[in-house]
Amino acid sequence: MSQIESLFATRLYRAALSEFGKAIDTDELETSCLAIAIDDEAGQEWCEKNGYPGYTSYASLTDLPWRFPIFKDLVKVLDKHVAAFVKDLQFDLGDKKVKLDSLWINILPEGGIHTSHIHPHSVISGTTYVTMPTGASAIKFEDPRLPMMMAAPTRKKKARDELRSFIYVAPDAGDVLLWESWLRHEVPMNMAETERISVSFNYSWE
Repeated sequence: MSQIESLFATRLYRAALSEFGKAIDTDELETSCLAIAIDDEAGQEWCEKNGYPGYTSYASLTDLPWRFPIFKDLVKVLDKHVAAFVKDLQFDLGDKKVKLDSLWINILPEGGIHTSHIHPHSVISGTTYVTMPTGASAIKFEDPRLPMMMAAPTRKKKARDELRSFIYVAPDAGDVLLWESWLRHEVPMNMAETERISVSFNYSWE
């Protein structure tokens, strides 16, 4: 009897932040993100120089958990989610650990996009969502095999998720998404009239 199996799985983790430990106050987190964006002149200059829509602290601030207790609390919760994902991925870590490497704020205004990219030099990447107004962009993930598909026909519009070339995930505020850092992704244009606020992060193996 013939059989068909799925090979080389790409895993995507999604959960509510509150699934582990105490709930993070998203109102306080939003207020902190906005306050940092106003005060971070170096970050504002980087965004303007590099044509980045809205604001990101990626190139300017590396110590958010030290600056604001809410980010320190957030990291404690993220550590638990990442540990659960690492267990699912069945990594053999040896005598090393998967640890937080970087964490940054993203504020995407109406019309803003974040083009396709990966996160080099890390193992697990992810985002937790602070505000997701109606019409805000879903995150778009790309099948990592696309460059090797050559003459393959396109998939049917109603193809199963695991067979699609692109997957769109629309998280809710208070959700966390995790994926392996080599997975290419992007944020399409934000069609909401209000800002889409998130906190992204990388975990490395060290």
